Amino acid sequence: MKSEKNMRIAFLLNASFAIIECLFGILFNSSAVLADAVHDMGDALAIGLAAFLEKISQRKGDEKYSLGYKRFSLLGAVLTASILIVGSILLVVENIPKLFAPETVNYNGMLVLGVVAIIINFAASRVVRHGHSHNESILSLHFLEDILGWLAVILVSIILRFTDWYFLDPLLSLVISTFILSKAIPQFWKNLKIFLDHVPEDVDLSAFEKDILALDQIEAITQLNVWTTDGLEKFAMLHVCPKDMQDSQVCKTALRKLARTYGITHLTVELDQSVMEHKKHEG
Repeated sequence: MKSEKNMRIAFLLNASFAIIECLFGILFNSSAVLADAVHDMGDALAIGLAAFLEKISQRKGDEKYSLGYKRFSLLGAVLTASILIVGSILLVVENIPKLFAPETVNYNGMLVLGVVAIIINFAASRVVRHGHSHNESILSLHFLEDILGWLAVILVSIILRFTDWYFLDPLLSLVISTFILSKAIPQFWKNLKIFLDHVPEDVDLSAFEKDILALDQIEAITQLNVWTTDGLEKFAMLHVCPKDMQDSQVCKTALRKLARTYGITHLTVELDQSVMEHKKHEG
């Protein structure tokens, strides 16, 4: 319950401040502030959707979703990554021309907003700092990362007080947008592959197949499928031909033990005699 409360506080802080950033980014004519607003709104959506869809993903399979609701935990990540990618690309397209024709920005407003942002992010990091959940530890790092980003905004605002290097504002926006894309695109692709039933990255299917065939009880493999529904739990469907059907239980036990070494916790095994019978007919 404490973890959920911390997550809600983090969500409200991120979402509220993202809206404030957007409004003041437009008011101050600062592309860097708008870029960080996109970043924070994406993080707020990630936190909110993760909390909402995580509960749905815990439901067991039913007549509508016989395989369960695990993939709902990925849906929020895919949607958030998509929003971040689109928003960041739009900012990149908008700010490249501004590098060559920079516009005047309200550097005093940027400075004040930067100081306020650091205070809020520091407070938020303190809220989740002592949490024990994985999400809380990730959020703590995110807030510290945001503090570094706002220090850069403050530095630019200070430089603009003494110079007319207004190109620094769109340049910082491009840096932030590029950073977001470097994080969002790999995450989007990773989750998309899970939706497409890609073999889990940490499972070497060829090695797994060789290890199965190396078992004394196995004659051949007729089907082998490995997938994950949420990036955490791994499933496998295996059809094999045992050398002796009398040893079926020993065969299944050996296969399940081997699957666990590959992190596969859910294994469906089907023993098939078709290849053996075919070989007998050939003989």
